[in-house]
Amino acid sequence: MTSTEDWLERLVAHPTVSSETNLPLIEEIEATLANAGAVCERFYDTSGQKAALLVRLGPDVPGGLMLSGHVDVVPAAGQDWTVPPFSLTRKDGRLYGRGTTDMKGFVASAVALAEAIDVRSLAAPLWLAISYDEEIGCVGVRPMLEEIVGRDILPDLIVVGEPTSMQLGLGHKGKMAFHVKARGVPRHSAEAPLALNALHIATDFVSGLRKLQDEIEARGSREPGYSVPYATVHVGKLSGGTAVNLVPDQAELLMECRMMAADDPLALAEQVRKAGAAAVAPHKDRFKEASIEIEITGNYPGHSVDRNHPMVQAFASCLPKGARDCRVSFGTEAGLFAQALDVPVVICGPGSMDQGHRPDEFIEETQLALCDAVLAEACIRFCTSRRPLASHVPKQMHGKM
Repeated sequence: MTSTEDWLERLVAHPTVSSETNLPLIEEIEATLANAGAVCERFYDTSGQKAALLVRLGPDVPGGLMLSGHVDVVPAAGQDWTVPPFSLTRKDGRLYGRGTTDMKGFVASAVALAEAIDVRSLAAPLWLAISYDEEIGCVGVRPMLEEIVGRDILPDLIVVGEPTSMQLGLGHKGKMAFHVKARGVPRHSAEAPLALNALHIATDFVSGLRKLQDEIEARGSREPGYSVPYATVHVGKLSGGTAVNLVPDQAELLMECRMMAADDPLALAEQVRKAGAAAVAPHKDRFKEASIEIEITGNYPGHSVDRNHPMVQAFASCLPKGARDCRVSFGTEAGLFAQALDVPVVICGPGSMDQGHRPDEFIEETQLALCDAVLAEACIRFCTSRRPLASHVPKQMHGKM
């Protein structure tokens, strides 16, 4: 059997940034797990160069455990790495390489577990749901999730293995991304008052968004556990104009909203549109060309799960004593799973996002070992009444049935 560290080395060696294919990595996982008795199915993107992989070990019945992870990674180009980003480097108890924390470490642990388990011991299925293009808007999980819903696949619990330092993640914020275009009327800058500067429309819109943020902070819904416990409105890029002596007739904004699970995203989007209309309104009588167009370019829902749900409590009992509950500030696929399925979803994986997306990304070896122990115990609890993996579980994890 292949160890988790060895699987991580194999996964990191595949440079699965979103601009590249992930098929060699998917083929490697699929070939190994099919040989171990798994049923595997791919879900391709429109190009045929990327695929999600759904894996089942054990009987095709309701219940069991689903482990979810993405294998795409953010680019390493332009970052100041001191080790090869797509080759695993072991040093001082750390494993360096792109994706070690986000989130090939969890995927390696899940695949190693699936390869090692005796399929005959499973009374309920162990599922692996491996996706692509999570980093660019949770894209690759959606076709696979549609099939999961269509087949009435209902595990008892889904674990999305984003890095939480193996704390129990009970939620994350949702996100809407927007592309905004402002249009004015051009003229030579010497006659600027006779023109309509598109950048002025855009900056008036930004001022409206700042007022919206103040309103949300004062009166919006709140959820404890986050560093910012309410929705946020953020402009990340503003551009427009071609020369200092020309009044620009076009400007563009890239912006986003991060919402609490309880927030209505459509209502928030409408507030953004109202801010856009307010920025244009003072100019419409004089300049019929004045406009602002707001397009939603991506979104995923927020997520919050009840800590007292019996299946959440069962998984929490697999964690070591002293493990804390948390909510993560970054987005995950958990919200999509919870939205589509009537199944509790938790977020729990090895490593910290403090290391994710950065040069010299790493994961601690101890975090991988802890993840192995927790997933083995969870598999025992959710998928079998016997203990086929007891030899793989540290002594402090025994006796929890």
